[in-house]
Amino acid sequence: MLPTTLASGRSQGNGALGPRDAARHTAGAKRYKYLRRLLHFRQMDFEFALWQMLYLFTSPQRVYRNFHYRKQTKDQWARDDPAFLVLLSVWLCVSTVGFGFVLDMGFFETIKLLLWVVFIDCVGVGLLIATLMWFISNKYLVKQQNRDYDVEWGYAFDVHLNAFYPLLVILHFIQLFFINYVIISDSVIGYFVGNTLWLIAIGYYIYVTFLGYSALPFLKNTAILLYPFALLIMLYLISLACGWNFTKMLCSFYKYRVK
Repeated sequence: MLPTTLASGRSQGNGALGPRDAARHTAGAKRYKYLRRLLHFRQMDFEFALWQMLYLFTSPQRVYRNFHYRKQTKDQWARDDPAFLVLLSVWLCVSTVGFGFVLDMGFFETIKLLLWVVFIDCVGVGLLIATLMWFISNKYLVKQQNRDYDVEWGYAFDVHLNAFYPLLVILHFIQLFFINYVIISDSVIGYFVGNTLWLIAIGYYIYVTFLGYSALPFLKNTAILLYPFALLIMLYLISLACGWNFTKMLCSFYKYRVK
């Protein structure tokens, strides 16, 4: 159902892109177009980005069906509109300010925390995970008969952003309402609630990541991306047995980083 070449009027006789069309579809050209649109807010479709954020919670499969549509119409899997990234940045700012308020941080401490969350937790870790998944998927998951296809690095980063958004909402927004009164208390219910939220958030990250790569028709054995679930559940049970409170550890780490 997905097109493998562009229309004949835009391609050469053997199905390959013509020189001018190929130049427009290079990674550098796509990156330049994406970054250029960051400076033009009126060209961004924020309504559609909000739709994606909603469905990442209720039906993430629908979000990846739109990626199929983009491949059909624009010959690329990755987003060409930075609206989702802009809204995610807004969410990061708002939730981090809330985190600073809950942890009773000062103004400059909250700014330091915001810089850490944006550039380390989201961008830095995201670049690392996207690059690792891009390498693994192209090296080991591409079907042998489809070696002409490859996973775009931009798509790998989009998959990370898709998976990171629900994790952000659960750990940096929903969790805020329980931190001071329930989670960081020295009680069984405290680390049970906190660690359960971590289980849900990281589990959702794994699941949305799996959906992202399983949506690519030229990849195989994508079910292995669900294997970390076993390790996650094992770690969750061990944490409950040992009384580890992941949220309390995170709060202590954040306070240490902003000193």
